[in-house]
Amino acid sequence: MDNDAKTTSYIVAGIGVAVTALGWSLLPSQWGAGIMGFGLAHVVLGLLDTLRPTVRR
Repeated sequence: MDNDAKTTSYIVAGIGVAVTALGWSLLPSQWGAGIMGFGLAHVVLGLLDTLRPTVRR
């Protein structure tokens, strides 16, 4: 995987961390739980994307 693809994956994970923190601050409500889950999904998917192999052309 080239550096640009890894950088994008880390940016997605970083945005996920920020959204998770926002959800954590709103946690007593169900909106907070939903926002936190959405952020955690971005963290997991962003980090999994760094492990994905690329196909060379």
